[in-house]
Amino acid sequence: MILPDPSALAERAQSALSRCGVDWPTGNLSARTPITGTELRTVAQQSVSDVDDAVSAAHQAFLVWRTVPSPTRGAVVRQLGRLLSEHKADLAEIVTLEAGKVTSEALGEVQEMIDICEFAVGLSRQLYGRTMPSERPGHRLMETWHPLGVVGVISAFNFPVAVWSWNTAIALVCGDTVVWKPSETTPLTALACHALLRRALAECGAPADIHQLVIGGRGVGERLVDNAQVALVSATGSVRMGREVAPRIAARFGRSLLELGGNNGAIVTPSADLDLAVRGIVFSAAGTAGQRCTSLRRLIVHESIADGLVDRISAAYAQLRVGNPFDNGVLVGPLINEAAFHAMDKALTSVRAEGGTVVCGGERVGDTGYYVSPAVVRMPAQSEVVRAETFAPILYVLTYREFDDAIRLHNEVPQGLSSSIFTLDLREAERFLAADGSDCGIANVNIGTSGAEIGGAFGGEKETGGGRESGSDSWKAYMRRATNTVNYSNQLPLAQGVEFG
Repeated sequence: MILPDPSALAERAQSALSRCGVDWPTGNLSARTPITGTELRTVAQQSVSDVDDAVSAAHQAFLVWRTVPSPTRGAVVRQLGRLLSEHKADLAEIVTLEAGKVTSEALGEVQEMIDICEFAVGLSRQLYGRTMPSERPGHRLMETWHPLGVVGVISAFNFPVAVWSWNTAIALVCGDTVVWKPSETTPLTALACHALLRRALAECGAPADIHQLVIGGRGVGERLVDNAQVALVSATGSVRMGREVAPRIAARFGRSLLELGGNNGAIVTPSADLDLAVRGIVFSAAGTAGQRCTSLRRLIVHESIADGLVDRISAAYAQLRVGNPFDNGVLVGPLINEAAFHAMDKALTSVRAEGGTVVCGGERVGDTGYYVSPAVVRMPAQSEVVRAETFAPILYVLTYREFDDAIRLHNEVPQGLSSSIFTLDLREAERFLAADGSDCGIANVNIGTSGAEIGGAFGGEKETGGGRESGSDSWKAYMRRATNTVNYSNQLPLAQGVEFG
């Protein structure tokens, strides 16, 4: 495996940032690339008190922004989408440099940003309420939706730009303002997004302060969570993070939207199209080096086809090129850092201790950066290591005999984000989607667990947090609802037939 010169990567990062209009001072936070493990540049961090200033500025901007007609707010997001299209290659390059995604996946992530901008622009003319029949004559009963306030966005490294755009595009058209705390692992992508949005705001004559960027570590995130002027905190990360964040927000009666762990499973039945299943399984399990929240981690296969399917997946894995994500033909880039590699190694050690067998993969590739060969593991049962999510390319294979057992195995983990079934049996497919089927927020048939489109609501149940972002009616999380009664008569009848006076 031949990796690029670190100085060349740093130059590429600086050039792409400049093209996106980034003018941000250097500081003491090192932005590193997982491609070589070396520094790209340093950036300035915010202090805890800077967070309060950013929230205060966003709140003052909100008092103006909430009165702007939503189609006008949508024009800002439309302009952001245009700039993202113009700088798609630049932003994707920074994503690859900072997160290690192969080029096609990085470009796909930026396209997802463009798509959500288009969705949000249409939404800006569709923030519908309802009119309901009143039981009182001469009265009209209705509901209206209003801007909520400052939205705090805490994002993770694995989708450093898409998740921000899901929240920001929707929040802005809803009349909210945004304070963004990106992962300290991926500050450069945040700087590029912030610069492009600030440019869109200037070109549309919108207040610059409606978007604030705060870069820093744990203390910065905690201050954002605790600030009472932050009406909604949308946080993406681990279950551990969610357990800490949710009670703190609830204690001040704020709102939270949590996207946490996803120990995603797929069932493969005897009727499945195995050619289709293998392609879906390999992409879901090995893509992004297993570092998606929707990565496939558990494969629940009927015992009659398990051996053959494992052989086919192993053969497909043997063809996956692991290496420099900028190289053509490479499908698996690096893990984000050393800690991710050690977590994978620890999980595979537990596999062996719990009676499992590593069929293939799991080895480190090269000695620069943290590249690994995706692993396939046969497990005799759904043990503790299988029930825990390891953010790495490990695919656990379990077998079942009866379909009810497959559903039970699938659901008996604490996480509930994404799921799928590969079957040509209509009854099995419909049962999987029914109330007593998959207990996840996303349930797919004959596709893998990853690759969600922006038109549907994204999120999960149980320890995944229950939040919903992106499409459908997820916009309602970013607004407050008011029920209105209008009396256009000259009488004052009371509801439920109550008489007074």
